[in-house]
Amino acid sequence: MYDNLGQYEQALGYYQDALVIRQEIGDRAGEGVTLNNIGAVYDNLGQYEQALGYFQDALAISQEIGDRAGEGVTLNNIGAVYHNLGQYEQALGYYQDALAIRQEIGDRQGVGQTLNNIGGVYDNLGQYEQALGYYQDALAIRQEIGDRKGRAISLNNLGYVLENLEEPELAIVFLKQSVNQWEAMRGDIVGLSVEDQQAFTDSIAGSYRKLADMLLQQDRILEAQRVLDLLKVQELDEYLRGVRSTESTEAGVPLRPTEQDLIELYQASQARLIELGQERAELAQIPPSERTPEQQQRLIELRQLESAVRQEFARFLESEVVRALVSNLQRTTGGEALALSQLTDLRDNLRNLEQNAVVLYPLVLEDRLELVLVTANQEPIRRTVSVSRTDLNQAIADLRSALETPFSEAITPAQQLYDWLIRPLENDLAQAEATTLIYAPDGQLRYIPLAALHDGNQWLVERFQVNNITAASVSDLDNPPTADTPSVLAAAFTEGAYEVEISDARTLSFTGLDFAGPEVDTLAQLIPQTVKRLNQAFNLSILYDMDDYSIIHLATHAAFNPGPPEDSFILFGDGSRATLTDVKQQWSFPNVELIVLSACETAVGDAPLGNGEEILGFGYLMQQAGADAAIASLWQVSDGGTQALMDAFYLALQNGYSKAEALQRAQQALIADDLSLVGGERGTIEVVSTVTGQPIGDSLAHPYYWAPFILIGNGL
Repeated sequence: MYDNLGQYEQALGYYQDALVIRQEIGDRAGEGVTLNNIGAVYDNLGQYEQALGYFQDALAISQEIGDRAGEGVTLNNIGAVYHNLGQYEQALGYYQDALAIRQEIGDRQGVGQTLNNIGGVYDNLGQYEQALGYYQDALAIRQEIGDRKGRAISLNNLGYVLENLEEPELAIVFLKQSVNQWEAMRGDIVGLSVEDQQAFTDSIAGSYRKLADMLLQQDRILEAQRVLDLLKVQELDEYLRGVRSTESTEAGVPLRPTEQDLIELYQASQARLIELGQERAELAQIPPSERTPEQQQRLIELRQLESAVRQEFARFLESEVVRALVSNLQRTTGGEALALSQLTDLRDNLRNLEQNAVVLYPLVLEDRLELVLVTANQEPIRRTVSVSRTDLNQAIADLRSALETPFSEAITPAQQLYDWLIRPLENDLAQAEATTLIYAPDGQLRYIPLAALHDGNQWLVERFQVNNITAASVSDLDNPPTADTPSVLAAAFTEGAYEVEISDARTLSFTGLDFAGPEVDTLAQLIPQTVKRLNQAFNLSILYDMDDYSIIHLATHAAFNPGPPEDSFILFGDGSRATLTDVKQQWSFPNVELIVLSACETAVGDAPLGNGEEILGFGYLMQQAGADAAIASLWQVSDGGTQALMDAFYLALQNGYSKAEALQRAQQALIADDLSLVGGERGTIEVVSTVTGQPIGDSLAHPYYWAPFILIGNGL
């Protein structure tokens, strides 16, 4: 279990204990299995020499006791170690020995695995034609035995090798099939074994990103946009497990008619290979000494036929009918000449908004940044920015560091990211007369607020409203408020101190928020239909009251950390907490329009930045629980600054602005030091100390104070 979950140190401890017991009782077969398991752990840890030692010991035992199945597994594992070490000739030797044994004993799943591994070696060696043949053989077996995970992996590998053979149109067809296989498995993931769940989450992101990458390179932007939507669902699924596809994504990636024709041709070729493989496997199960001359002759014929079918696949790629179909794809995909109705949903939603909103999808790749802009009245726009993932992540870290300190110089790093993310689209945004950016950030871009980019003259929030979206809001962007006068449940943690231990053995300390009390007091004055819960009254029982209010405001600590969802939580005033897993399983408030966490932060302490899935996870879960939208902060702000922003936000909301515009105007008010921007009286914004009762003189114009708050979900 711990091995499958990637908790290798714990797994090693249990395996070592098991090894001692099995050696004591003379269980040679069990000893061999355990040695194999220990070797696999060291292999996963990248400690290859130690892995080889354990595998060699396991191999000796398997050969000693005549365990042919165990011998085949271990030979395959040794081959994998040499493969990882880049010693391809040795890897091939062990893989070939493993393949012979697995074929001999009729281990069809093992044969499929080893064939795929051999294909990987030839792929690494640049011998793509040979790799193609082995990948095809592996796919045929995996399709025959119903190995869905293996089938998805083989389809993905065929896509990669076809790209290396400079067949991008065909590569896309196979990558689409791979992604659609993963999508078909998504609904069943909860019922899969732990091993298959882990393989699912570890394997599929690369397929999605590669497909989106290739579609963008072919200027097939509408299709790439669909894959980006699916990627959002996949990343949430990896973090939260069991995330459902939305209506707009559940169909997977549609195949064009020509692509469907290519798949049908290929499947006809595969069907013949599967049929031959099944018959050969049945005959191979009969020991050679027990075969009749007719059976032996038929077995030889079948092996010859399989070889011929493999060669036919290479000819299949060059056949006139396939080349004609590929030529047709090349003619019809450039510029999206072929209408795909399933891919136009987002543009229709933008039109229905009746406001100048656009959707921005950045896709972070190793060597570049791809920007996809979807507008209401024209085809999606693609812009490519030449920046490596490493340089982009460094710029993100630089801006994040500057934003977390109120006296730092933030404009320079903010301009660099503006130059990469927005400047290439400036003319397109102007042509669309955009005033609202619906933003679907990728990877570590989720750790910085788009509003805090700077064009050299002003902050981006001074030009645009920004609304972040998750998989739950891709197709649901405009939900008008149900009540003219909002009702608010406002809870705050103002006094006391608590400690929370999380999975990496860190202990997080939290104390009461001095300004949280005045924050909810001001909210109650502004919106009379406000009920307050402070400290001990702010406990788990609040969950049962939430659905009676349109706005839930929680002035308390919340931590969203990379790692398991249990490490991300909302702290209540009595010291209890709700993890994201608790939220997923227990929270339900279909009548809530907005939930606000006014003192949360991501990547607490010295935790390294992840890929932002914890931020996606929070916003998604709030929407799945029923809320239209959520507001949270990306770092912890001085609570005086938080109070000022929240006061301005609720004043704007009370004056009839949408959630997105209310947040924009509140941020503009702090920048300009002018509450008239949210409908208040013109004048300086004052924050009064809870200790002295005197105004605090700090300016709130630095993005440290106003930028961390982001709106996620339906805020338009």
